[in-house]
Amino acid sequence: MTYHIEPDIRRAATLPAAFYRSSEAFEQCRERIFARSWQMVIGAEEHVRLSGDALPFVFMEHFIEEPLLLLLDESNRRRCLSNVCTHRGNLLVKHPQRLSHGIVCGYHGRRFRLDGHFVAMPETDGMENFPCPQDDLTSLPIRQWRQFVFTSLAPVIPFEEWTGAMERKIGFLPVEQFRFEPARSCDYLIRANWALYCDNYLEGFHIPFVHKGLASSLDWSAYRTELMPWGSCQVGIGRGGEEVFELPSDHEDAGQAVAAYYFWLFPNIMFNFYPWGLSLNIVRPQQPDLTRVSFRTYVWKPEKLGTGAGADVDLVEREDEAIVEQVQRGIQSRFYKAGRFAPKQEQGVHQFHRLLAHWLTASAE
Repeated sequence: MTYHIEPDIRRAATLPAAFYRSSEAFEQCRERIFARSWQMVIGAEEHVRLSGDALPFVFMEHFIEEPLLLLLDESNRRRCLSNVCTHRGNLLVKHPQRLSHGIVCGYHGRRFRLDGHFVAMPETDGMENFPCPQDDLTSLPIRQWRQFVFTSLAPVIPFEEWTGAMERKIGFLPVEQFRFEPARSCDYLIRANWALYCDNYLEGFHIPFVHKGLASSLDWSAYRTELMPWGSCQVGIGRGGEEVFELPSDHEDAGQAVAAYYFWLFPNIMFNFYPWGLSLNIVRPQQPDLTRVSFRTYVWKPEKLGTGAGADVDLVEREDEAIVEQVQRGIQSRFYKAGRFAPKQEQGVHQFHRLLAHWLTASAE
């Protein structure tokens, strides 16, 4: 299955409905998009702080179940390694822990340094060409933006380009001081295709119709989308009397009553900044018609919680969930083929569809 999205939004049609229904398209996205994307290591900032700390995780739970291991080595250098023993494929580390004596396989005793290099294994007498580079654990690229850690199985996007526009926009905020709030964080299961969830997020067009409470906090006539090389930023302007950011005088938006910055980074991560802090959405496909969205809340100014555009993010999420599930049912119709883009309001969706089409088609060639 191949796709083409017209570059001129005024003439362009959306991805076909079949994309959101197709198991073939879902599998193409798994390997051609997500396996090559940057993904956040959830829990890194809580579990990996000191030399020897190790956090086992999978690249994308219930979607790309690649076993990986995040740790700090003897030099306090952060590493991301394969969590599979190079002898017989046993999982090496089963739960977060401090590795005081390197990495030791519980199956046959093979040992590795914290940088992944093979050290020793019992009963190796008589082996030829041993050890060799294949006996070391595979090391994956690892990058950090503020307190958030990311890795990739086969990255295509330069990390600095991926996060650079967001850093330029909200660099004035002390994001690394934002505190994770488990009680305000949870997962949602949505009975819809992952890309439909992103489609909905990437436009403010639906806000007056779906989010009455949020709409009362924002000046929808001033709502805008700014495209970035690998994502977009939706800028929500306060209606008046709402909590807004105290922007530096040299900020590109200085003088504007910005109540929220909504960043989307291709293909599936959203950073939602409010005057009280950050709401982070991580979208993980599960099945063609099932998506898990992890919400993680980081509070900066607790006294501002419950105010402004970020007053009730849980309600907004449930409203989004309901409309996206309704669209998932609607696109099963034999009469719906594709839609058109509203040029002013759906620039982010158009960019998303162009990126999807490019990655799915280019990777197949």
